[in-house]
Amino acid sequence: MNDQETWRIGPGPTTRSAQRREARRRQRRRWAIGSVATLACLAVLVTYLGPDADPPEPELVLPAGAPTPAGYPTGAAGVGVSAEAGIAAPGLQPRERTPPPSEPPTPTVTPAASSSPAAPTLSVSRSDVPAEVDLTALGTRDWVHWGLNRPETVVRKGGGTGEIRDEGGRGARDRYDTNPELFGWRDGTPVPAVSATGTGVFVCGAGNGFALSVAGDGEPRTVHLFAGIWMAQGRLDVRLSTGGSTRTLRLEDPHTTHTAQFVIKFRVPRGEKLLIRWTVEGTFRNSCGNVNLQAAAVR
Repeated sequence: MNDQETWRIGPGPTTRSAQRREARRRQRRRWAIGSVATLACLAVLVTYLGPDADPPEPELVLPAGAPTPAGYPTGAAGVGVSAEAGIAAPGLQPRERTPPPSEPPTPTVTPAASSSPAAPTLSVSRSDVPAEVDLTALGTRDWVHWGLNRPETVVRKGGGTGEIRDEGGRGARDRYDTNPELFGWRDGTPVPAVSATGTGVFVCGAGNGFALSVAGDGEPRTVHLFAGIWMAQGRLDVRLSTGGSTRTLRLEDPHTTHTAQFVIKFRVPRGEKLLIRWTVEGTFRNSCGNVNLQAAAVR
């Protein structure tokens, strides 16, 4: 029997060579199908990755304040506002946000300026009189001197305020020129200048004396009153026209002359005044125990 054996499979004879040829034909067929499939996959991949592929759509960023494009909700992520920023309140521009609630500001209260004048004040003290008194230097606002030439002679500061006023008083005034201290000035009227004078005026008898006043304007003022006694007890009463208690000081010498400088500090509203009375409270000589007056100055 030769190599070609006869196989009977189904109808008709089959040889071993025919079987091998059929196997190789089927193998080539499978390779062809696989190659075609591979080429098809490569074609699809090239098409997908090739230069004609559509580029990804760029992110849309709008400038601040630009209107939102149609189709995007206000404040949507990617439209000028980041997703972390949250949704914008209606009517606000991009990146504007409703401010968080806070405590209402504390109102600032400005105290109203007080229109009421300062409260009136008053004090009085006594000191020695310098050997020489310069009325021009002491009375920067006003000064007055009494008795230079006659009992009725009054010299006052030229161009002064006129705050010091002689209100009279009980008893007849007389002049003397033996005062232990001297007074001078350089800006007087009607006598412009005097280097030194020991003159003054006096009033005898209990209950008699002098009355003066000093006008106020709401500012603190200091009055220097130069006065004395001769063989008497003098009483100084000081008060304000606005009311209040009276301040009283006494000066006494039963044998001779004694002088003093009374320093009065006060403040009253404009239109009010300081009231001064210098009187004989008692005498040690029946003929003429008295109180005397030389000058007054205001600064």
